[in-house]
Amino acid sequence: MGLIKAAKDSFSSIMSDQWREYFYCDSLSNDVLMVKGQKRQDSGRKNNNGNDNIISNGSIVAVNEGQCMIIVDQGGIVDVCAEAGEFVYDTSTEASLFYGSLGDNIKNTFTTMAKRFTFGGNTAKDQRVYFFNTKEILNNMYGTATPIPFHIIDRNTGFEFETNMKCNGKYTFKLVDPLLFYKNVAGNVRDTYTKTELLSTMKDELIEALKSAVAEIAGNGVLPSQVAGHSKEITQIVVREMSAQWTELRGVEIVTLTMNPSFPEADLERINKWADTAVLRNGAMAEARRTEAFTNMMEGKNGSGSNGGNSGDAMGNMMNMMAMNMMGNMMGNGAFGGMMGTPASAGQQAQPQMQPQSAPVLGWTCSCGKTDNRGKFCAECGSPKPAAAGWTCSCGHVNQGKFCQECGKKKPEGAPMYKCDKCGWEPEDPAHPPKFCPECGDIFDENDRV
Repeated sequence: MGLIKAAKDSFSSIMSDQWREYFYCDSLSNDVLMVKGQKRQDSGRKNNNGNDNIISNGSIVAVNEGQCMIIVDQGGIVDVCAEAGEFVYDTSTEASLFYGSLGDNIKNTFTTMAKRFTFGGNTAKDQRVYFFNTKEILNNMYGTATPIPFHIIDRNTGFEFETNMKCNGKYTFKLVDPLLFYKNVAGNVRDTYTKTELLSTMKDELIEALKSAVAEIAGNGVLPSQVAGHSKEITQIVVREMSAQWTELRGVEIVTLTMNPSFPEADLERINKWADTAVLRNGAMAEARRTEAFTNMMEGKNGSGSNGGNSGDAMGNMMNMMAMNMMGNMMGNGAFGGMMGTPASAGQQAQPQMQPQSAPVLGWTCSCGKTDNRGKFCAECGSPKPAAAGWTCSCGHVNQGKFCQECGKKKPEGAPMYKCDKCGWEPEDPAHPPKFCPECGDIFDENDRV
């Protein structure tokens, strides 16, 4: 037995003579997934058998767009059609298959499940026609009764935090294999199978799949503020997780999924605070923040940038300034980068360390070579301290007169000699004193020339 596609131009002229019954289905609403076919009898030649579960040879079956039709004979599926049009039921032919837009899935399923009968023109006792809604089923609501764990991993900063996500939204689904749906879900319904009979179970298993999807995207580094933007990726994961139970077993597939995620306010504040602090890992950003804070404190502004009424508190501002300077020194020495676990600025090369400077030699140098004599006599040989500072010759000898006592060279004209006018300290090289006196801290200037 099988279906033969009818020629439309011959339908009106021969239906009253040969096609004894006409099976059809009105438009299926968004809530109806499967309905038993209705039989409309021709008024000119009425069928008197009175049994709706008998399909006479030569009957017409009409299939509309967005529908799939199956013929069940003695409880087994013997014909499938997902192509719009009118078809003749012929008991003398083998079972046919018009699978239309449903593709190879339904064809393969039918090949596996098909029960082919040949009755030699005799009518079986129980035959039924069922129509399935293959359009996308819209406006199905869902919501998480209990929060979903969300483990935050920020690979840029190493921040990890455990929070919870609540979520609600809508999803759509579609019957992609009506044969599996009939066999494993709907069965031989008396009249109509609606989506309300399916949604409760489907919602529970969708939430379980959503938990797996959330765990996967969180593990990939997606932050709470980015969840809504990954709805397509989450939908793909949900479809994959539900495939075994719904697509492969029940012939139902999730098409779209919308999300309205929410997180505890306290957790969001903590995450935002950490993100704000993590910016300071960059040395330039940290310096800019320090400068801003320093300026606000000097202007007497509070944290919001407005004047807090404490502009006259000079001592408080001074203390704050000192604290900020100390922090700046720590940051300049790499302390900030050390506390954060990374260099102060990404890509910034380590600064060369300053070479330690030798401490200035204090006291006076004796002719025996002993340096750092503080008293009036040399601590090595007992020689008295020179009465006055001299000048240093190019040969290195320190002299008091106009000529070098070592090589005889004449003292350079206008070569200045220096001696501290505050404490009397004399530099080792009177012509090249340090900037400050190491004894009293007085600066060497014209007042110290001798």
